[in-house]
Amino acid sequence: MPRTATSNKRKTPAKNTPLVWADNSELVGLVFDLEATNSTYLYSQYTIGLHAWFLDQVRQINPTLSAYLHDGESEKPFNISALEGQLLPAGKQLQLQANQTYRWHLHTFSQPVVQFLSQWLTQLPPTLNLRDAGLQIKKVSILHPPTTYHQILQSSLGKHTNINLSFISPTSFRRKGHHFPLPVPVNLFHSYLRRWNDFSGMSIEQDPFLEWIDENVIIHKYRLETVKVAAGKRGSVTGFTGAISLGLSKTALTNIEFTQLFYALIQLAPYCGTGHKTTFGLGQTLLEWVEPETNTSAEIINNLLPERIEELTAIFTATRKRTGGDRTEKIATTWATILARREMGESLKIISQDLEIPYSTVKTYVKLARRELKQLTIDN
Repeated sequence: MPRTATSNKRKTPAKNTPLVWADNSELVGLVFDLEATNSTYLYSQYTIGLHAWFLDQVRQINPTLSAYLHDGESEKPFNISALEGQLLPAGKQLQLQANQTYRWHLHTFSQPVVQFLSQWLTQLPPTLNLRDAGLQIKKVSILHPPTTYHQILQSSLGKHTNINLSFISPTSFRRKGHHFPLPVPVNLFHSYLRRWNDFSGMSIEQDPFLEWIDENVIIHKYRLETVKVAAGKRGSVTGFTGAISLGLSKTALTNIEFTQLFYALIQLAPYCGTGHKTTFGLGQTLLEWVEPETNTSAEIINNLLPERIEELTAIFTATRKRTGGDRTEKIATTWATILARREMGESLKIISQDLEIPYSTVKTYVKLARRELKQLTIDN
């Protein structure tokens, strides 16, 4: 799961900001103050539960929008964070502390979802439920103000300053079929431009802009750490956290259109996040310099699952290649994810629900994976 951020990593929401916005608003960022009703335990991939809870809230009010968010082929127009607050390690799980406040961030960047939020906030349930863990919704605040893509673009005209980006949850890109854990400018702005082109209604031709980015964006400084996480429903992700400072060359400023878009995409970043799997807590991004944290005991617990998934994936991939199996990577990753989560103490029923795989299939995969590991032990 994504690294748990501390409360001082994000700016404080404006006090008494009303939860209302214009009907044409296309982007908004919210923060939920949640209170644990009792001391209880969270499974390591609880961001899957946060993702599912939000989609279920959409389904109850707007089934059509829910189906699009769940099954749509385009970019997903929302992202979520992990919980911020005191999560204590407890064996292979994390413990929520009774009466402690936790924060959860929900950002949206398309008009239909922003309109849904406006309706939803008038009828919020009292509790956010994560399996056996209940979190009372105490308050909702605006963190990133409601706006439109046109307003972002207009406010970016004439800007020439250096900018800072901080990646406060593990961030990664997909490149040539693999994870790419570096904030190379072309990857950053490709990520932002995809969302812009999908939702702004002002599509920009990708290749010329990214060539301009590659030639003109200057990295002034960076401080990054590599981290491996289990994110989404299958496999593990190699990502990075930390901060980077960027600017433009003097030559770049002669292209007014691309310079304006550069700064507009920077303003988009906190709303849309960076890289992939942002709907499961990865890629949370701030427009300021934030020093990366050193590993905490809770993070060490979080690292156990992705490390085991990676280890098992390598084993099952190698075995299937030797036996001529097809769909090697997908099956190896699925087996590894299921077996690693079972080893962490999760029930097959819960794993089946999270992965949206029939229970009987999950049960069969665990048996096959264990048999394969046992055979490897005998052979060696």
